[in-house]
Amino acid sequence: MSVSTASRSGGGPAIAALRVMLGVLFLSVWASNLSKGLYDRGPYAALIDGYVATGKAPEAWKDVMRFVADHAAVASKLQLVTELAFGILLVVGLAVRPVAAAAGVFLSALWLSEVGVPHEWIWSLVFPALVAFYLAIVSGGRVLGLDALLLGRRPLSRLPRWATG
Repeated sequence: MSVSTASRSGGGPAIAALRVMLGVLFLSVWASNLSKGLYDRGPYAALIDGYVATGKAPEAWKDVMRFVADHAAVASKLQLVTELAFGILLVVGLAVRPVAAAAGVFLSALWLSEVGVPHEWIWSLVFPALVAFYLAIVSGGRVLGLDALLLGRRPLSRLPRWATG
């Protein structure tokens, strides 16, 4: 469904609502992780090490997780910035297409990390990842977002379609 079709069929507000809710999800997780100290090196590495020890992710993925845990001083800060940026950009509707695609990949990687981890619901990250990929496909920022506002201005209107929401 194109954005123009979504707008004509009344789907535009629903797309904007999905985008804003996904952004708020990222911001609330960011705030929760920040308050719990999970962006600090030790707790971040411990969380990942726990997923490696108790989860059922493929062994190759567990190797990636071990690498991230070993480099927690940098990786934790990258995740802090990434989750905050995803949240803000999705809420305001800026660069939604690439941000939503990256968020979908990010959420899928988190889902894979949590497979088989006790007390983690297998579907908790699947649906947000699907929403993120959907927003990337339908240009979610072109409905009630800054992408729509900026695309009407030159030279920004000449940006390639993949770079804008």
